Amino acid sequence: ERLARFMARQAEISAARLQAKIGQTLDVLIDEVDEEGAIGRSKADAPEIDGMVYLNGETQLQPGQIVRAVVEHADEHDLWAALVE
Repeated sequence: ERLARFMARQAEISAARLQAKIGQTLDVLIDEVDEEGAIGRSKADAPEIDGMVYLNGETQLQPGQIVRAVVEHADEHDLWAALVE
């Protein structure tokens, strides 16, 4: 029960921190691209540990590319962003 309370509280903290990023512009390193769009991470995110930045519909991007994107949505783990034109 104690672990469950701890994990629930941590999820709340993480969600609040990511919600605070909505509207911010980030540099995003693209890790992969598929038919739905690009998936990357900000300079503050470690691969395989931290959440991802999803750029839906951005299928023209290439892995390794760094792009500027504005955060539009967040949950307790990940961000969704749109390219800055």
